[in-house]
Amino acid sequence: MKINKASFYNTLLIVMLLSQIYIPSFKFNVFFQLLVLSFFLIYEKPKLKNTFLKVLFPIFLIFFIGFIGMIVFKRPIGLALKDVFHFIKPIQGILIGYFFYQLVDNKKVFFQAIIKAALISASIHIFIVLFFTNFSSGSIHAIREFTRDNYLELFALFFVLYYKFFFEEELIKSSLNRKFIVSILLVSCVLYFSRTMMVASLIILLSIYRYTKLSLKSIKFLTLIVTVIILFYTYLYSVSIDRDATGIEAFLYKVKIAPAELFETKIDRENHQDLWDHWRGYEAKRAFALMNEQPVSYLIGTGYGSLVNLKFNAPLNGKKKGMKYISELHNGYPYLLYKSGAIALVSYLVFLFLMYKNIYVKFTFETIFISAIALFYFFTTLTITGIYNTNDTIVFILGALFCSYFKSRKKAES
Repeated sequence: MKINKASFYNTLLIVMLLSQIYIPSFKFNVFFQLLVLSFFLIYEKPKLKNTFLKVLFPIFLIFFIGFIGMIVFKRPIGLALKDVFHFIKPIQGILIGYFFYQLVDNKKVFFQAIIKAALISASIHIFIVLFFTNFSSGSIHAIREFTRDNYLELFALFFVLYYKFFFEEELIKSSLNRKFIVSILLVSCVLYFSRTMMVASLIILLSIYRYTKLSLKSIKFLTLIVTVIILFYTYLYSVSIDRDATGIEAFLYKVKIAPAELFETKIDRENHQDLWDHWRGYEAKRAFALMNEQPVSYLIGTGYGSLVNLKFNAPLNGKKKGMKYISELHNGYPYLLYKSGAIALVSYLVFLFLMYKNIYVKFTFETIFISAIALFYFFTTLTITGIYNTNDTIVFILGALFCSYFKSRKKAES
């Protein structure tokens, strides 16, 4: 029996996406994806355009800079290997997405596979929330006990809703199936109670309607949004919200402390409540303190294999002893600076800008979503290391969008 190539690769893509979300082992996922990438390169011999490689140059540069600090500061190879795989992951993810799309060679079929993976994921999430959490308690913490966020589901929701906005047909033909899929994805996305997903959905929506393209109209609209946010935070800071509250009040408390959680560095380590509410800021503070001891690290980073000394054993790994040294930070900007220095940080911002500026070219599905993903990563780098997040799935979609974009451009030029 002859196996349909598109069906085989779409099934493989779905398995890989679900593995990325539900198998917690970073080693398993990175080696599984390297195996898939090696299979493509050896058996399919896909082609890469020079223009595409130029777009990826900044993150290739970031990857190689990490070796400089590793050599200068003589980091142990064993510790360095984890960082090496961590920094190569976005590159391999984009390449895998690019090759998947190139081999399937059908936009609708490819994105239907994304929808299938997201629908399976959303169904699993709703099942977990209903049967494995104390859902009836109304506690946000209990509902989020096993699941934190899922950007694959969020992007899939927008693909289903707005595919026809760019093309003359629906991504899902059956109206009944489309409504069912939208309902499942929407319910699942809401049940994550994720602040980052809320902001990400706003970024995608604004990008689709081109409000992220700077113009007089967009500036007025963005000013209105900023004003509403300021008024909302003014209200939050004017009322007392119990840190140990449940339900919506608990969610509002998390929203209230979000800015301070990222940027507050004056933290009393002995006050556990203050420490956990500003953990991201504390991580960054410790990283900068270590960099100050070796100022050259601000240029080249501390290299692969470097660790951040927390100065106490933090309960981060579920073990009684805890962890005193960590390799990764939540805030991706201090993380990039710590590992690879200012050159890498600038390179990362250049990479995001090159993607974002697609909003200014021809209005297409590819240009809008590539630009939206740039802003998505710009924001999520503050909270979950952006494109360097070990559980990121959007990087595969980005690779596919790049492939589709360069194919469309070639067709238009011919």
